[in-house]
Amino acid sequence: MIVTLTANPSIDHTVALSEPLRRGDLQRARAATSYPGGKGVNVSRVVAGAGARTVAVLPGDPGDPLLRALSETGLDYQAVPCGGPARTNITLTEADGTTTKINEPGTPLTVDERIALADLLVELSRDASWVVLSGSLPPTVPVDWYVDLLRRLRRPGPGGIKVAVDTSDGPLLALAEHFDSTAPHLIKPNAEELAQLTGGDPDELQDPGAAARAASVLVARGVETVLATLGAAGAVLVTASGAWHATAPAITARSTVGAGDSALAGYLLADLDHQAPPDRLRRAVAYGSAAAALPGTGLPGPHHTDPSAVHVTALDLQPHH
Repeated sequence: MIVTLTANPSIDHTVALSEPLRRGDLQRARAATSYPGGKGVNVSRVVAGAGARTVAVLPGDPGDPLLRALSETGLDYQAVPCGGPARTNITLTEADGTTTKINEPGTPLTVDERIALADLLVELSRDASWVVLSGSLPPTVPVDWYVDLLRRLRRPGPGGIKVAVDTSDGPLLALAEHFDSTAPHLIKPNAEELAQLTGGDPDELQDPGAAARAASVLVARGVETVLATLGAAGAVLVTASGAWHATAPAITARSTVGAGDSALAGYLLADLDHQAPPDRLRRAVAYGSAAAALPGTGLPGPHHTDPSAVHVTALDLQPHH
């Protein structure tokens, strides 16, 4: 089972434009959709769509439109009351796939609500193969909360649960401060987040070789696996035993919403199937590419993906003289 935590969930409202966005002007949308969202929720939706067990953990009050929407999808979730409505995130997608996102800050969580979320997560993790900590943190939550959760979740021994983290900015940097002592099993940065972690240039880290070398620094600090998603350049996977780069056939990108979450879900599904690292990367890229080809906040199922069409190559990270 895969348990996900979305501390700052949302209703994701996507507006599709026929023409390029014009600031300060009136434009008419050609379509609009709303779905329950948040990075962990997205991971759980993709995992559930593939037929694997998952539970999404999140704050939310009974009757909140977010929880009603989750119930309508049939997703298994457990919510901790939080005294406020879920935020609404707005995404504007243009015909060429250009995506503009406006994210609200979210409902603040009290200390008691945070403790309840953490206790629920730890309890559910006892039956899990993976716990995923995803997304931003809402107001009032300490920036190092993921570090505290990681310490509670990481149990010693070979039967211990594995923890994946996908976040950015303050929570990511706070996590990185403790990699040497309390590292997650897996992190999934994009090029910008990889630059935040390593001090590199985000544009240069779009290059798979440069991204893999940067990721290897994080592996040396204690992170077992780095899955770095690079948009149209595919993704790289780096572990202590090797590094690989994968690319999918060219697609027409319609929306990048949920592409990284879908890639992470694909990787975890392949791990549940005990696939080798190159094949885990292959499935991650297949899912991420399929998500980018779907409109709005649509998330891919297995029928949208073709892992066999993804090209994987091993990378040599040794410096050349």
